[in-house]
Amino acid sequence: MPTVDLPQGRLNYRVAGPPDSTLPPVVFVHGILVNGEIWTGVSTALAERGIRSYVPDLPLGSHTVAMKPDTDLSPRGVARLVLSFLEALGLTDVTLAGNDTGGALCQFVIDADSSRIGRLVLTNCDAFDLFPPPPGGLMMKLISGPFRLRLVTPPLRLTAVRHSPLGYGPFARRPLDAALTRRWVTPLLTDADVRKDTARFMRAVRPADLVDVSTRLGGFTRPVLLLWGTGDRFFTLSLARRLAAAFPDARLVEVDGGHTFLPLDEPDRIASEISAFLVPA
Repeated sequence: MPTVDLPQGRLNYRVAGPPDSTLPPVVFVHGILVNGEIWTGVSTALAERGIRSYVPDLPLGSHTVAMKPDTDLSPRGVARLVLSFLEALGLTDVTLAGNDTGGALCQFVIDADSSRIGRLVLTNCDAFDLFPPPPGGLMMKLISGPFRLRLVTPPLRLTAVRHSPLGYGPFARRPLDAALTRRWVTPLLTDADVRKDTARFMRAVRPADLVDVSTRLGGFTRPVLLLWGTGDRFFTLSLARRLAAAFPDARLVEVDGGHTFLPLDEPDRIASEISAFLVPA
């Protein structure tokens, strides 16, 4: 897997698609307690369409390389990390796409500096004061310390727990791959520095910060595409409509039955919509 050294630390990332593509690059942003593999099906389908994409593994709990101890891992800090990634790879006119917590991070990115962003794609994700939606906020407060994370995570070694309502189960419509979810939790189970990174992010998540960002979404005048699974009980369609209305140039596409992990539920559909978004008929 390629790596890039940034001021904040080293990032692993995945890349797919032809290096000589003349189409704008896509950069995918994942959510908390997963890694960039949640976007693999989408990036593979885009590569078949001649579109190059990049997926960094951000320090949100499933990363295998911890950040420098003094790195700002607040949502604004992780947004700056994404911007550092774009700068280090020389990426411009980027289509930035986010899912779950990653969608919130995309909003922080465009609020901080949208100069490298040409288009924005948001799938089911946090918005406004749902950062995260209940009961996620309470759970974050209860476990947002390295020692607490070490105490509560061992049951995640069991596939039945990971795929249960207490784990990833409610977030996907399709059956989850046990090897994939095991890779998601292994760094948190085995690396104390990863737990420290994760706890720092959790402690810094404040709904008021995303509400503040939402007051300036209207300043992002480039095209926005919202791809929203209608079966999501955490991020409902009404939230998507409210989010679409906050942008001056946004289009909402409903994906029947999709859950929070829409990139896993409907990778081909998402790739098709993003491809059409980049190259209108």
